[in-house]
Amino acid sequence: MLPFSFYTKHQIIYCINMKVEINVPDSLKEITLDQYQRFEKLNTEENKESTFLLQKMVEIFCNLNLKDVANIKYKSVQEIVVHLNKIFDQKHSLTPTFTLGNVEYGFIPVLDDMSLGEFIDLDENLGDWGNMHKAMSVLYRPIKFKKGNKYNIEEYKGMNDNLKYMPLDIVFGAMVFFYHLSNELTQTILNYLQKELPKNLTIQQKERLGQSGAGISQSMVLLKEMLPSLTRLPNLMSTNV
Repeated sequence: MLPFSFYTKHQIIYCINMKVEINVPDSLKEITLDQYQRFEKLNTEENKESTFLLQKMVEIFCNLNLKDVANIKYKSVQEIVVHLNKIFDQKHSLTPTFTLGNVEYGFIPVLDDMSLGEFIDLDENLGDWGNMHKAMSVLYRPIKFKKGNKYNIEEYKGMNDNLKYMPLDIVFGAMVFFYHLSNELTQTILNYLQKELPKNLTIQQKERLGQSGAGISQSMVLLKEMLPSLTRLPNLMSTNV
């Protein structure tokens, strides 16, 4: 039984009875939205502390067959898991443009110019990992014209399946940006309602207006719940080697 080793920038992993190349991502740029969607589908309360989820994690993020994962030394699997946890443990900022395939995509330049249809699609899908590519299809479109840092993007045409394969760091950055923006807008409106509205409004009228302001984005509450977990994977990933 000859050990086979593969290298990343951070470690050497030894595998027994394997003659396959194992690619451990060095950053979230090397993980696609599709991969994370497949992982999140399995990341249930029932699976959270299971070795099955650990195996699927390595299978999905390292592009392996599940049977090959079973042949990796347990200690090496732990090292991979710890490494993956480290690359998730970072801050995320908005990426205005990126290239996928031969197409350059740009973040929607003016959110205020979104149509009702765009807003509905964004609002309905931004808090749902299974449909996150639909939300990204609203926020990122192919660039039609670009000069310096300024650009125009294509009109919204609905879901773009290609964005399932966009880098995960860009998805996280867009989510963080949109959450903070929505939070600021909602707070601004609530402050306005408290300070600027006529004092003769009834309690019922104020409540209705407050609900409208807080409803700028129904996804905001879901995003608030999702954001703290963006930088960490399940507890089993923190296993000490």
